[in-house]
Amino acid sequence: MDKRTGGPGTVTGPEPDAKPDAEPDAEPGPDPGTEEPIVGRDAELARLFRTVDPASSDPLLLLVGEVGAGKSTLLDSAARRAEANGARVLRAQGSESESTLAFSALHQVLRPVPAAVEALPERQRTALRHAFGAEPAPAEPDLMMIGTAVLGLLSALGDRQPVLVVVDDAQWCDRASLDALSFAARRLAGEPVTMLLGARADSPVPGFDRHVPVLTLGPLDDAAANRLLDLRPERPTGRTRARILDQAAGNPLALTELTRAATLTRAAGAYDATTEPPAAGPLPLTDRLERIFAARLDGLPAATTRALLLLAAMDTVDSAAVPAGPWHTEDDAWLPAERAGLVRRTGRGVRFRHPLVRSAVYHTASFDARRAAHRALAEILRHEPDRRAWHLAAACPRPDAAVSAELERTADRARRRGGYAAAAKALHRAAELAPGREDSARLLVRAAATAVFTGDLAWVEELAAAARGRTDDAALLAEATAQAGRLAALTVRHTTVFARLADAAERLAGERPATALDLLAGAAVVRFYSGRDAQRDRVREILGRLPEDASHAWLRTWVRTVSDPFTDRAGLLSALPRLAAEAEHRPERLTAFAIMAWVLDETPLAVRAFDEAFGRWELQGPLPEGLGGAAAWTYVEQGRWGRAREVCARFGAVAAATGLDHAMACAATVDATVLAYQGDAAAARARADDALALVDPLQSRSVSVYARRALGAAAAADGAYEAAYDHLRRVFTADGAPVHYHASYPALADLAAAAVRAGRREEAAAVVERSARALAEGASPRLRALISRARGLLADPEEAEPHFRAALADPVLAHWPFERAQTLLDLAEWLRRRRRIAEARGPLTEALETFRRLGARPWTERARAEARAAGLDVADAAPDALAGLSPQQRQIIGLAARGLTNREIGERLFLSPRTVSSHLYRSFPKLGITARAQLRDLIEGPLTAAGHHGPG
Repeated sequence: MDKRTGGPGTVTGPEPDAKPDAEPDAEPGPDPGTEEPIVGRDAELARLFRTVDPASSDPLLLLVGEVGAGKSTLLDSAARRAEANGARVLRAQGSESESTLAFSALHQVLRPVPAAVEALPERQRTALRHAFGAEPAPAEPDLMMIGTAVLGLLSALGDRQPVLVVVDDAQWCDRASLDALSFAARRLAGEPVTMLLGARADSPVPGFDRHVPVLTLGPLDDAAANRLLDLRPERPTGRTRARILDQAAGNPLALTELTRAATLTRAAGAYDATTEPPAAGPLPLTDRLERIFAARLDGLPAATTRALLLLAAMDTVDSAAVPAGPWHTEDDAWLPAERAGLVRRTGRGVRFRHPLVRSAVYHTASFDARRAAHRALAEILRHEPDRRAWHLAAACPRPDAAVSAELERTADRARRRGGYAAAAKALHRAAELAPGREDSARLLVRAAATAVFTGDLAWVEELAAAARGRTDDAALLAEATAQAGRLAALTVRHTTVFARLADAAERLAGERPATALDLLAGAAVVRFYSGRDAQRDRVREILGRLPEDASHAWLRTWVRTVSDPFTDRAGLLSALPRLAAEAEHRPERLTAFAIMAWVLDETPLAVRAFDEAFGRWELQGPLPEGLGGAAAWTYVEQGRWGRAREVCARFGAVAAATGLDHAMACAATVDATVLAYQGDAAAARARADDALALVDPLQSRSVSVYARRALGAAAAADGAYEAAYDHLRRVFTADGAPVHYHASYPALADLAAAAVRAGRREEAAAVVERSARALAEGASPRLRALISRARGLLADPEEAEPHFRAALADPVLAHWPFERAQTLLDLAEWLRRRRRIAEARGPLTEALETFRRLGARPWTERARAEARAAGLDVADAAPDALAGLSPQQRQIIGLAARGLTNREIGERLFLSPRTVSSHLYRSFPKLGITARAQLRDLIEGPLTAAGHHGPG
């Protein structure tokens, strides 16, 4: 990271003379000689010490408690213990004002290690420099690359010594930093890196609010509270002590500060040692503590009061990083504040002893004094435009067009660096300061559009509602609705969201048909996720009311394809060449075109489009695209299972970062399916269960069906055909209709295969025939082949062959290699049982080779057994050595066999190079090899095919 450049949006870098990886003087952390006594926290401290022990297997712990519970003191103690044991400690502390500065907390963490940043691979280093404003940011930031860079950097530091990351007051850290840190935290298993966070108990920490071990600090018991009072220089006695104990209610900060207040009051002669302190009254503890601190301001010199207010208005952890200000002076202005217990010096800077002191100083000052402080800070920070803009805004008593414009520019800089939450906050404040109602509404709509990328639907809807309250402009109103709908379509609230989008589209159909069609496109995505037929009918009705403008042909085709792909499949197919030509010149449309091709079972076309999209555009967006799981399913169908899991890794990581459960569930179902095909039934079941736990199956029929299909495949892989049938039967309703209009039909052949072995032939036949009638001429060649295979399995033996032959007749079916190999195996088994052994050997050989190439171990074993029964000489192939590897190890081995380095593999799978290396180290003995160069020859069959065909 560079020294301070003063450029737009720059988050300050290390001092120019800082030694590489040397900790700057003002790095926040425990101060020597100021260690507070720790009483009554033995169990909590032991837990923290175990966590920071290098031998610990717990990479993450969140410490929560009320204000004054002692979180900072315990974190400081844990940091000292880690340093004593040889760990490198990196720290950050959140502050309210810096929550609006994107990546400011992450910058605190990494500022002491500029050499480690520079040692990162170019893409990761560049991503971090963009995030910190050290270089002009691209139009679309790659947030996943920023997270990968943080993970890689921490892992690299861990190669030298254990690393501890401590983040205090995490509830005030900016969202972009929390996203990057939580991305890394989820991947720290096996790394010599530990992360400790402290936060207030009533303040969720985004990214760390689920599946994170939590240590809660409760109040001290009576014995501990008394011991803490006994440790004070002038311990209270009598009724004073009893009143302090009662008012503090076990809060360590309250015990300390109430005692200090009583001592100061007694010293001033207000009452003697037997006099009680003032009654607490109805105020919450936090407010009482603020009043205690505020009372200490009385009588301070004017210079001290002004300096305290400037420090409070600045509200930065690292005051020494600010180029000018009273905190740099060595005069006596700070001495009275130090004696009053309000501040402490930290190297070249000054800090408040507790955030409540800052709050007390700031809110005790008059409004005019606060405005003057912010104006002074804006002048001091004139070379830091983002901080300056916020101070100008704080000094504004009324709307101001110039300051509003400054904040809008701040938002643009934050958005380009990936700080979407910071950008949305800046736009919201800009809207509040905009003089005109229309300008204010415009800015609120922009704020809603930016907040979409945080995944916080409630915030987006709040901003959209505020915009609607300030304008009658139909275009702005429609845009506000569209922005809320854009994010809502990716949530699990499908019924509610569909109704909202459809109602808005219907309302705007007459006066703003283009906006109505855009809303209807989002409603079509929701219809796909939910699978409700009534929604298809509503979409069709609204679409019929919209004019058939040629400029809207793309979106109209999208709506029809996604919501109803079979009624007029031929007509939709005829539109694909024109859409492909348009997408060729607009890369951002390639993904949408590929999705439409996939929905229509034009998998070869979808694969080419997805490959090109990934190559040209790389899908760097901070949200999962609507139906983004289609890419992964496309690669599954084509037999590129390694590639499918790579796409899932990115899709799932983006979904996790934005808290979108439905998108995470979609990724989990694809993962589960591949794992089942590869024979890891236990892992497949776990991932399918993960998916089902994230959604309501009645709201999200698509996820439910995909999960059931994966569970059916896992049961079939285990040879548990009754269980497989039960899972697959739930993909259809009791009367045989598909639960989901698109996702259910590909399960027909697997349902039939399980039914034959489970003795449920008649019931399955009824489902198959009902589906065939429903699809009729709308069935794709793929679905016709699957229906033919199902009929062959369920038919009387004398009548099965034509169905199997029909299922294999179309050459295009080679693009679904796993499904074709299953049919070849079924045909070969039928031929052998009819004693046509010579004829069976050809299909058997082809099926076995395909299963081996794909890495479908259960089906490989079944085909091998059948081949032996047919008299074929089948030797065990070398790729079967992969059976002893975990799914992730197989994925890593496949990428290594293609020549990727550990760093490149880590970027693909969002793992650290250390984790990749560890997997390879453990895999080589299982494979019977000693060098990376042996991988390609060993596994060229299954993994290079499963992981890669063509670009990407």
